[in-house]
Amino acid sequence: MMSKFFSFTASRDWFYRYSFAKAGLRAQSANLGDGTIMHCWVPKIIKSSKPNLLLLHGFGANAMWQYGQHLHIFTSRFNVYVPDLLFFGESYTSRPERTESFQAQCVMRLMEAHGVHRMNLVGISYGGFVGYSMASQFQESIEKVVLCCAGVCLEEKDMENGLFAVPNLDEAASILLPQTAEKLRELMRFSFVKPATGIP
Repeated sequence: MMSKFFSFTASRDWFYRYSFAKAGLRAQSANLGDGTIMHCWVPKIIKSSKPNLLLLHGFGANAMWQYGQHLHIFTSRFNVYVPDLLFFGESYTSRPERTESFQAQCVMRLMEAHGVHRMNLVGISYGGFVGYSMASQFQESIEKVVLCCAGVCLEEKDMENGLFAVPNLDEAASILLPQTAEKLRELMRFSFVKPATGIP
């Protein structure tokens, strides 16, 4: 007899998919060529009276998890686009590049594939680095930029002076990409004001 288990992530994904659809967005994948596929939530109906808003997520499962609880704030005032960055969610590439500059180029190609040539953007954490790179590379296309929790100007001396809660970039990478259960717990402590307890 096969037993069924409750999956927190699967149920949360279902909830977010439902809420994104209810907010007037639909999931769509675009083939950018060169082995690059990007998944994005796009407006079901584009209103020319509304400005375009690109929401770039940070490290996490996919874009839904970053913006799911705040989406309704944006959709009433903007045509909202919420892509999964490469190697998150359903976006991937067979190309070897792994920089935020390459991510920015792919996101811009994605937006152009959807007919969007002018936009505002919000980038959180890693998405802030990608957004900063987009603003630098495509100045004529980016109107306003909001970067949240993204140390785009952080230098080694800032870490030495205690501005960042880890001693160096290698330690930061080991926290952001946890390889052990203890490192995952450490990431949770850094990520939440009130981290959940009792997670196996």
